[in-house]
Parts: sequence; C-alpha cells; structure tokens
Amino acid sequence: MTDVSETKKPGDRKITRLADLTASQQADIRQIPAEKDFVNVPLAAERPNGIFTGRDRFDAEQTGVFRRFPVPVTLAAVLPEPGSVVAVEAYGLPLLVSRNRAGEIKVFINACQHKGSKLIEDCEVHEQSRITCPYHAWTYGIDGKLLGVARSDMFEGLDKSKRGLKQLPSVVWGGVVYVQLDGREPDCSNLSAEVAGDFEALGIPEAHVYGRKTFDLKANWKLVLEPFLEGYHVQRLHAASIGDLFVDAPSIVSTFGPNIRQVSGRIGYYPEMLDEDPDNNVHKLVTFAYTAFPNLVIVTSQYYISAMILMPIDVDRTIVHYFMLTPGPATTAKAEEVFKRSYELILNVFGNEDFRAAQITHEGLAAGVPETSTYCGLEVNIIHYYEAFEQLL
Repeated sequence: MTDVSETKKPGDRKITRLADLTASQQADIRQIPAEKDFVNVPLAAERPNGIFTGRDRFDAEQTGVFRRFPVPVTLAAVLPEPGSVVAVEAYGLPLLVSRNRAGEIKVFINACQHKGSKLIEDCEVHEQSRITCPYHAWTYGIDGKLLGVARSDMFEGLDKSKRGLKQLPSVVWGGVVYVQLDGREPDCSNLSAEVAGDFEALGIPEAHVYGRKTFDLKANWKLVLEPFLEGYHVQRLHAASIGDLFVDAPSIVSTFGPNIRQVSGRIGYYPEMLDEDPDNNVHKLVTFAYTAFPNLVIVTSQYYISAMILMPIDVDRTIVHYFMLTPGPATTAKAEEVFKRSYELILNVFGNEDFRAAQITHEGLAAGVPETSTYCGLEVNIIHYYEAFEQLL
C-alpha cells in the first residue's frame, strides 16, 4: 500500500498523458479497436430477484464481505493537509478519519469515551489539532489520545491513557481509505496492487476534491452499482443528457480478482488517435470505468474523475458518497466555469438518471417482478462482478 503522505500535492498534474499510465493500462488502450470494427457478443445470463430483495442474501453479504474484509469509507484526498479530520457515516457506523501531523491516515469511531456522544456532527473537513466533545468537553488529539477532561478532579482513578478514541484498522489503497469494520487485522487479498497502481497513475491520491455529495437511495446497493458496469443503458437512460457522447462499443475489459477495469473509446475513436499527439490528454480519447472491491466506482472524464462509494445500509437502502476529483483547484475563471458546469452535469446524470433508475427498479423487484433479471452482451461485466463476489460468500 502506498503511504499517501508521500504523494504529490493537488495541482502538480495538469493533464494525464498516455505515457503517464501504467504499462497494463496502456496495453488495454492499445487493444481498443476503431468504433466501426468492434463486435459485441450476445450473452444469456440471469440472476434471481432475491439477490436484490432477499433479507438472507443481504445478511450473507454483510457477514461474508462487508464485515469480513476491509471496505472503502472515503478518499485520502479529502484530507490533503496534516492536522485535518472529517466525520463519515459509513455502513451504519459513525467514523472519524484524520490525517495526523506525520501525514498518516487514521480511522476512529466518532464517539466520546465518556458517554458515547459524537465528537463531530457535520461532514466538513476540519483543520485543527484537537477535537472537543460538545457534551462534556472531553478533548482529544486527532491521533485519538485523550488530552483533557473537564473537572478531572471529579473522576476518581480515571486513566486518560486508557480512554483514547477507539481506532479501527485501516489501509490506504490507491488513494482510497479502507477500514476493517469489525476491528480484526485487515485481509487485503482482494485489493489488487495493479489496480492501486492504476489509481496512482490516474492521480487519484493527490487529486483535488472539487465537490462531494451524499445520496440516500431507496434501492439495493447492487442496483445502484449495475449501471456503472454496463454501457447498455447509456444511450437510452441518458438520451437527454450525455447519451450522444457514447456508443455501445468499443471497450476492453480486464479483471483483477473481484476488481474490474473497463476502458472504452470515446465516440469516433480510432487507434491512430493515440499517437497523433503524445502530449494530448488521454481522457479526451478514452474513458476508464473501475469497479473496485467491493463497492467502489471510479469513472474518468475529460476534465475530472468521479469516485463513488456505495454503502449498503439495508436491503432497500444505500448511501452513496460521491466525489468529483480534479487535477488541482481552479486557477482561472474559465477553469472554474468548466468544473462548475461539469459538477452540475454529473450530479444531474447520476442523481436524476442512474440513481433514479436504481430506485424505480427496486420498486418493481420488491413486488416480485420479474422473478429473474436477464442480462445481455452489453452487460457482461455485471455477470463477471457477481461471479467474483458470490465466490466470497
């Protein structure tokens, strides 16, 4: 795992060239055929209604994956400066994620060791050296140590060294903070080193967080995930927004355990474009879409990268933490205009189209119809994902 304290600062990278990517990423891009030459292959595959609506399946996922392996909670880029902390609601747990003075990321339960009160109630990033409980003013350092107790003379035998914040094991993988929710030593076997290298090549660890938003959706988390694994819906669901920017092909898919990388040529793509200008922004030519274990989505765009963590809360409820990443802060009025317009567009596309589709799909499935969902050749990545995920159950 890369220590994010050693990464570059936001703004060091202006664009991503083909040569900036990993050898594996470049190899996949080189395999993308011209739009006119790509052939899609039909598929016959189904999944039962119960994987989305069944209580037993949801509980099995919680036990077999989300409490068994480390899961993503936020991005390291949210805390670019040492001495900063943010509260995150994650998988039903209140967490504090901090970057200490040494630049290390730590994760704690957001609960005072006096009576359990939340220490930080909002979701803003705070740059401060101490955190004070709003209830009885117990004070902690962002390293979790209990520093001060109001009227400590009234506590007989209180040992402050034993009342620090409860820390959870965590790792930083490709700029993403993963946490072991049950407190065990993390089993990182599903976190591909190659995918972490991809994220680093894309600049995710040192990116600037232009904007972030939380969505509370009435849908099973897999229904929220499915659109980001397939291109079948793009020209249809997004017909009024971005559908005319994409075609049903071409794309190249690679899998790394339960992690999936898809790279697609943008509309009008042909391979010779790659060498016409070596200093061109590669995101103008291709789009990367990652589904990283178990519920992280990364999608690249020309001017920004979208990152989403899809947190299952209940069978029919998912919290999505969305982040829009840019190479650095806007330094000109034109850049700010582009970023602002992009942010508004993507929140509309995801929020009012993709997420809406997930919710109305769950409503039908909850009525028992259809008994099985069927998948076509443009949705084969969904089946790849389910096969890998189900092996872990």
